[in-house]
Amino acid sequence: MLQVKEVSKLTGVSVRTLHHYDHIGLLTPESTTEAGYRLYSQKDLMHLQEILFFRELGFPLKQIKSLMSDPSYSRSDALRMQKRLLTDRVTHIQGMIEMIDGTLEEREGDLDMTEERHFKGFKFSESDSYEAEARELYGDQAVDEGKAKIKGNEQVLQEEMNDIYRELAQTMEHNPTSEEAQVAIEKWYNYLNRMGSYSKEAFAGLGEMYISDERFQQNIDQFRPGLAEWMRDAMKVYAGN
Repeated sequence: MLQVKEVSKLTGVSVRTLHHYDHIGLLTPESTTEAGYRLYSQKDLMHLQEILFFRELGFPLKQIKSLMSDPSYSRSDALRMQKRLLTDRVTHIQGMIEMIDGTLEEREGDLDMTEERHFKGFKFSESDSYEAEARELYGDQAVDEGKAKIKGNEQVLQEEMNDIYRELAQTMEHNPTSEEAQVAIEKWYNYLNRMGSYSKEAFAGLGEMYISDERFQQNIDQFRPGLAEWMRDAMKVYAGN
């Protein structure tokens, strides 16, 4: 049995985080001492490992708790799924690295890259981790309907998405309130509503997520630094019109 400070030192998870996991019922130690100190068993540590894998993949705590408390939950199945998702991430990151290498070679005059290759490594399609959050926010029916709309057209839609991002990056020269900016951001609004159903309010909320969630911000800002924030502002103005 290990006390909370020992678990923190072993795993790198802060004591505060471990206390929070206990408070929300995600990871409650099997026992406590007479003085009230938490005692973590080997089973608790394995439970914590599963949680950390899910967190690394971007799953929200509420979703993790729901998954792991389900009577049909299988640790082996979960580990296999986590391995698959992490393998996909490695493949994606390797593609990004190759794109960076190619861009560096191009800047040094050793390679000519096509416009498509400049953005080949970016992946804006919905990952399982984003899907888990979307299901939590919007419900299974909305997500399933959205996925059905794009099935079989992923590549075409991916290219169209990148085209819109490039146009928005060029339009950053204009103020988000300008007519040019609003015409460009409307294309993004229409594109998203082909995937699902976004009210003006939801559209503005999505723009806020581009800044609050670093995964969105990093991906979008690859097209041009500051693009995520500019889009957030333009989306807010559009939603208010």
